[in-house]
Amino acid sequence: MTTEDTSPLFPKGTPLPSDWFSGNAFLSLLISKDKNNEFSIASITFEPNARTNWHTHPKGQILIVTDGEGFYQEKGKLAQPIKKGDVINIPEDVEHWHGASASSKMVHIAVTNFKGDEQVKWLQAVSEEEYAEVNNK
Repeated sequence: MTTEDTSPLFPKGTPLPSDWFSGNAFLSLLISKDKNNEFSIASITFEPNARTNWHTHPKGQILIVTDGEGFYQEKGKLAQPIKKGDVINIPEDVEHWHGASASSKMVHIAVTNFKGDEQVKWLQAVSEEEYAEVNNK
């Protein structure tokens, strides 16, 4: 009989600022942009109800969900449920948010490209009404 390893793939990391995230979210930076890589890679842990603000990336982003369940939503489109094993390819300059569901944590690896020195443009918070609508479907 085998037991599934439920330990996290990477450390939970440091708390993320409430001016970009709602709820409790944590960052474990895995790779920083350097002379060889025009991207960063991080593991982000979202506790239940935690999510990003609406935001864009000037050169896109890839999310690889490694644990739990949550949502990804592009502005003007229906939210997509996401779960462990899902990969989301986010095009450049597309306004979106992502985070955990109300009943589950969600952990993803984010591969975020840079354009010059910029990798993200933060926008307004996802409202409680927007988030409740996604969780009640």
